[in-house]
Amino acid sequence: MTSDKASQMPSKYNPQAVEEGRYKDWVDAGLFKPSSDGDVEAYSVVIPPPNVTGKLHLGHAWDTSLQDIIVRRKRMQGYDTLWLPGMDHAGIATQAKVEEKIRNEEGLSRYDLGRDAFIDRVWDWKEEYAKNIRDQWAKIGLSVDYSHERFTLDEGLNKAVNKVFVDLYNKGLIYRGEYIINWDPVAQTALSDIEVIHKEVQGAFYHMTYPLSDGSGQVEIATTRPETMLGDSGVAVHPDDERYQSYIGKTLTLPLLGREIPIVADRYVDMEFGTGVVKVTPAHDPNDFEIGNRHDLERINVMTADGTMNKNAGAYQGLDRFDARKQVVADLKDQGKLVKVEDYTHSVGHSERSDAVVEPRLSTQWFVKMDGLADRALANQKTDDKVNFVPGRFEKTFTDWMENVHDWVISRQLWWGHQIPAWYHKETGEVYVGEEAPEDSENWDQDPDVLDTWFSSALWPFSTMGWPEEDNPTFKRYFPTNTLVTGYDIIFFWVARMIFQSLEFTGRRPFEHVLIHGLIRAEDGQKMSKSLGNGIDPMDVIDQYGADSLRWFLTNGSTPGQDIRFSYEKMDAAWNFINKIWNASRYVILNLGDMAYQDIDLDGDQTVADQWILARLHETIAVVNDHADKFEFSLAGKALYRFIWDDYCDWYIEMTKEILDEGSPDQKDMAKSVLAYVLNAILRLLHPFMPFVTEEIYQHVPHQGNSIVTAPYPEADGQFSNPEAISNMSTLIDLIQSVRSIRAESNRPLSQGIDLLIKAKDDQVEDFLKANQSFILRFCNPDNLEISQDPQVPKEVKSAVASGVEIFIPLAGLVDFDQEIARLEKELAKWQGEIDRVEGKLANEKFVNNAPEKIVQEERDKGVQYQERYEAVKDQLSNMREMKEG
Repeated sequence: MTSDKASQMPSKYNPQAVEEGRYKDWVDAGLFKPSSDGDVEAYSVVIPPPNVTGKLHLGHAWDTSLQDIIVRRKRMQGYDTLWLPGMDHAGIATQAKVEEKIRNEEGLSRYDLGRDAFIDRVWDWKEEYAKNIRDQWAKIGLSVDYSHERFTLDEGLNKAVNKVFVDLYNKGLIYRGEYIINWDPVAQTALSDIEVIHKEVQGAFYHMTYPLSDGSGQVEIATTRPETMLGDSGVAVHPDDERYQSYIGKTLTLPLLGREIPIVADRYVDMEFGTGVVKVTPAHDPNDFEIGNRHDLERINVMTADGTMNKNAGAYQGLDRFDARKQVVADLKDQGKLVKVEDYTHSVGHSERSDAVVEPRLSTQWFVKMDGLADRALANQKTDDKVNFVPGRFEKTFTDWMENVHDWVISRQLWWGHQIPAWYHKETGEVYVGEEAPEDSENWDQDPDVLDTWFSSALWPFSTMGWPEEDNPTFKRYFPTNTLVTGYDIIFFWVARMIFQSLEFTGRRPFEHVLIHGLIRAEDGQKMSKSLGNGIDPMDVIDQYGADSLRWFLTNGSTPGQDIRFSYEKMDAAWNFINKIWNASRYVILNLGDMAYQDIDLDGDQTVADQWILARLHETIAVVNDHADKFEFSLAGKALYRFIWDDYCDWYIEMTKEILDEGSPDQKDMAKSVLAYVLNAILRLLHPFMPFVTEEIYQHVPHQGNSIVTAPYPEADGQFSNPEAISNMSTLIDLIQSVRSIRAESNRPLSQGIDLLIKAKDDQVEDFLKANQSFILRFCNPDNLEISQDPQVPKEVKSAVASGVEIFIPLAGLVDFDQEIARLEKELAKWQGEIDRVEGKLANEKFVNNAPEKIVQEERDKGVQYQERYEAVKDQLSNMREMKEG
């Protein structure tokens, strides 16, 4: 340590100067790498891999900051930590971005380039954006281990993906079949159910008539998609519907096309809805598909992959589906078959990626059979190896979905992704599924489709650790992982799939805990989006406020599972808090001189302020660790904030100034030791939240080791427990604040003298106040001070009640009796309210019988204290009324 440490710290906190180059120093020193020390417990986290499609957003900053808090704290607690980074190839999203870029810059499509050349372009994109993401991770300060970085499309993960596909296929859990799937006509690929976003859309119900082929009548049908009538292969009524008993088995003539279609009886039909007659289009509706299967109806696909009508649509071939809708309705009207059109608001599926209206479409795809996998995942939640959801309510979200899950369509009509490990014989059509191509590969064509991005992401916790090589040292040491942090919006997409795939292939849960956070919203509560123009780039926020300020705001803004609103006002508050720490640290360092860590000595005589701050520090350490263990970082942050701002900066540092100015050498040494000891602990407590500024200050204070990154995280030490010091300081602080309040009310600044009379409730309080009257003189600045149990109080005074004391300030001629009586009446009502609250709580048998005895006793003690204050204020009010009258 050198005596000029404080002079090296600028007078004002400058986050850009503090953070510049620091991250590179940490990485170069290898501080984020796991120790692989088998003698200590391992702790591992895998990063939710961001898509290589662009910049990280505020949600990523929040998600990763929470992870960094967890990992940095565990590292400081001595765990062998691995935080594994990586990125997701994001099939649809990335391919769409690259296709758009090539189209805009070169006027070419992927088909012009060909599959191999196009994929090369996507790899170039990946390398560019992966570097951007790493730069952003560095700017946020994420302590990931880059030596373990993975990518969902790298060679190792491709090996894992192929093995999983082949094993599931051989177990009969993957199959290929024709089924109605969600189809994105813009991206021209299948979508799983959870890739479909349902939006309320203003549409219409089109009522039309289909004539019976024998000319004996007609039926009325209503639909929201009249263009699909071109693919109708039947009409259904309920078998018990008396209105249509004679119709069952007859045929209708399909308007516009003239095709005969049968009338079938099926219990799916709701007799109470509409006319009780439904058109059946097996190739364009999942429910109709099932009806068609039951009645052997033809599946007629009337659309191409891009949503235009095909040759089966007759005269409408070549029309866009929505243009075809208009033309079909017009033609029905011309033929007298359109009964009416009703406005109708309904939920319409849109592609999560392209925002196109999803088209239910008959298609041959690969599926994962979910029944057995879901059952195993649900059963595991009843064992000791269950995944613990935080908050716990999200377990129900998981189980509800798993209980109602559909088979998962996993094939995508894309080029960018894991190509499906299935081959078709060119002559026989035989299907071969294997991890490697068939030996006579020239006679086989590989399935051109790729796997859903979530198929590879579902393997992330174990495939990144080296699985399927189960002897891999990384897999053996760090799997299962400890904690996953993610948003509630991808519980279905990702969390559920990781759980059932991990159980199926490793026999273990993928992680012990999953911490669920919400979404970041704009200040007005709206969801941030490009379309609304209210998105905020976290890198811009860091440029303005620093990474530490952003991290502090994000990790202290919400309880687990809840959304948070971004606010520049709160960013200002975060910056101000760090600046407060900076200024306080600079003052402390200036006064420590050449003190080294080994010079810190807490043995010897301590003031009540020394005892109090040490006791409060260790109380705070206990609270912070308790909240952090439960992932309640907002509560941990609030406890730190109160201790640092109120206790350490506003009170203890101010109280040391008297000693550092006028105390004996021993008193000064003790004050310096306590200042250094507490500041060192504060920095270590704060480091997971704000790593940059704590490292910077740590290098200027007495410390052990080279970096705060590997310094020990504070643990509460019972030897510092001191209820008496805390009680005494509470009295002293309450007293000082009361005097300051009276001064403010009476327009008497601290520079203006007052007489101060203090009535102590007993000998102990009187002795304590007299022993520490130097603090009262410094902070209250009275001309005359009297402390006793029976002071001579003049009639005209301002008064207050504090812990164990009554305070009187004679202000002859300056008292507004009415104002003072009103203030005392208000204060009396306040204490009566507190008394009523405590009495109500203690009258509640459920509380008294079930709450810990310590909590119950605290309430009883509060009741006694509130009653004392009530009686004191009551006496003051009585005196004030007497003084006014006379």
